[in-house]
Amino acid sequence: MDLLIDSANLEGIKKIYDIFPVEGVTTNPSILKAAGKEPLSQLKKIRAFIPHGAQLHVQTISKTAENIIKEAEFILGELGDNTYIKIPVFDQGIKAMKILSSRGVNTTATAIYTPMQGFIAGKAGAKYVAPYVNRLDNIGFDGVEVAKNIHDMLERHHLNTKVLAASFKNTQQVLTLCEYGIGSITAAPDVLEQLINHQITSIAIDDFNKDFASLVGEGKTMLDLGKTK
Repeated sequence: MDLLIDSANLEGIKKIYDIFPVEGVTTNPSILKAAGKEPLSQLKKIRAFIPHGAQLHVQTISKTAENIIKEAEFILGELGDNTYIKIPVFDQGIKAMKILSSRGVNTTATAIYTPMQGFIAGKAGAKYVAPYVNRLDNIGFDGVEVAKNIHDMLERHHLNTKVLAASFKNTQQVLTLCEYGIGSITAAPDVLEQLINHQITSIAIDDFNKDFASLVGEGKTMLDLGKTK
């Protein structure tokens, strides 16, 4: 399962990249607003920081297929290869996905709330489809189940499209989709950090350190033992 960072905060992105094995960054207008920076400038800074070949997902705003395509061409020209054009799933968005995909442009279908939206976007050539897990939960649906259903439909119909599950509030949602074999998830830095944090692990580390200190002295490591030879 691919892990992506759902953020436009450059410092948060740098912190996650320093620790986690991630494949790239996803953004949308709301995430860019939260970062509080001029959008294109911030996206260029993110692209300059992330490794060559890493994914950067950037959303279009236009409401007609013609203008979505123009916007996509502009984004690609500014941000370069391995930029995925995020397009909301509506009639003109699907039309634009179909055209862009036929031209070899990587597209990500976003704002997905039903399995059929995900399936149609896959049929239109989207490389990723992004169901909003927690937002689905908040309106009375099971977001994890919707993501799993979309994954199954794409697999069953042999479409070259992955689920990119988004909008998480807790690590259990991520764990369930990881166990199921979902293609990829994108989550905010705080959710990603929680994937490896556990109180009992911290207690175990403290116990190991205390036991080692009782043998060789406080604050020492195996490196210090080599110095005594």
